[in-house]
Amino acid sequence: MAIILGIDPGSRLTGYGVIRQQGKQLEYLGSGVIRTAVDDLPTRLKHIYAGVSEIIIQFKPQMFAIEQVFMAKNADSALKLGQARGTAIVAAVNHNLPVFEYAARLVKQTVVGTGAADKMQVQEMVTRLLKLSDKPQIDAADALAIAITHAHSLQHSLHIAQHSQKTTEKMTALLRTRYSHGRFRLKI
Repeated sequence: MAIILGIDPGSRLTGYGVIRQQGKQLEYLGSGVIRTAVDDLPTRLKHIYAGVSEIIIQFKPQMFAIEQVFMAKNADSALKLGQARGTAIVAAVNHNLPVFEYAARLVKQTVVGTGAADKMQVQEMVTRLLKLSDKPQIDAADALAIAITHAHSLQHSLHIAQHSQKTTEKMTALLRTRYSHGRFRLKI
């Protein structure tokens, strides 16, 4: 069982979503938006740090997933987004959480099935996947999608590890059988 905090960073609106993963089952724990209504960037970053820290204390996640930086058309916007993202990551690291990063296209591909999905499609699929009665706010839905992507990644990694272990055990048994009767001895 793992509690995963997903973050969709923004300098004015930072979405967050918290889910619990138990095997293949996902359970919605909470979501929302950290709003920074002030104009100066340093104060916005302070609010993001405080908000993410408060969410971590409240939900006690074991993992932190965040969207990777993408190139925006406006360099100033990209820099502010990067600073907001960095602030959220520092909050996670200061609470000893491992940080995982996912590209926006991968998140959309995982949740919707296409890397070119729009925000409304992501919101709709998050609502369905988590069996929510109401649609979460767009930024919160994006954050939940990031958490779902991490849960999917964990599940996939576990499957690969189990398959790899079974393959190794089969190969070891085969090698023991083949080489135990000849002049070669295999010590494992």
